Amino acid sequence: MILETRMQIHDISLPIFPGMPVWPGDPPVVLEQVSSMDAGAHDNISRLGCSVHTGTHVDAPHHFMNDHRTVEGLSLEVLNGPARLIQVAEDVGQITADILEQATLPSGTVRLLLKTRNSRLWERGEKEFFKDFVGVSLDGAEWLVRAGVKLIGIDYLSIAPYHQSIPTHQALLKPGIVILEGLDLSAVSPGIYDLFCLPLKLVGSDGAPARAILIG
Repeated sequence: MILETRMQIHDISLPIFPGMPVWPGDPPVVLEQVSSMDAGAHDNISRLGCSVHTGTHVDAPHHFMNDHRTVEGLSLEVLNGPARLIQVAEDVGQITADILEQATLPSGTVRLLLKTRNSRLWERGEKEFFKDFVGVSLDGAEWLVRAGVKLIGIDYLSIAPYHQSIPTHQALLKPGIVILEGLDLSAVSPGIYDLFCLPLKLVGSDGAPARAILIG
């Protein structure tokens, strides 16, 4: 008799719906029914329209490098595997190299998820974009590259602070680090988990929405 080990599954993906927060200037989410059984059709069919950077999503290098390293080429081995989730102090406005150094990450950390005060926005169900979110500074991004991190995730719609998108993104994307943004970590405690992240296989795209879960 095989006994199944009961491990808790944490869905860290944001729900996608019209009216959800999106990056300023990005198209809003459209989710509409185009075929209705109530109207006499033989089935129900809905149409989705949104940016590829909507909700929980990954950034491919092409997003800021314009180098044609697009999302279908991202490594599944990097997107899935053991991940370390750390809590960043509530009073931290930017995640700098010093902040990351103080976290004393074990050598060989491949996947790192950052839980910040941003998670409270999802916990409260905020529907407006919040410009004062916590992001990773340029020197923090450079620290992650030196540390050998291959995937970095954060609990808001950008890894970089607002109005500072280019330096942080380019520092991470140039060496091919996978960026996972828009995580809902509000109900997850710091620790080690198995991350499973599967972005849509959009050919030629700079990013893709993803379903992400943690098990542990």
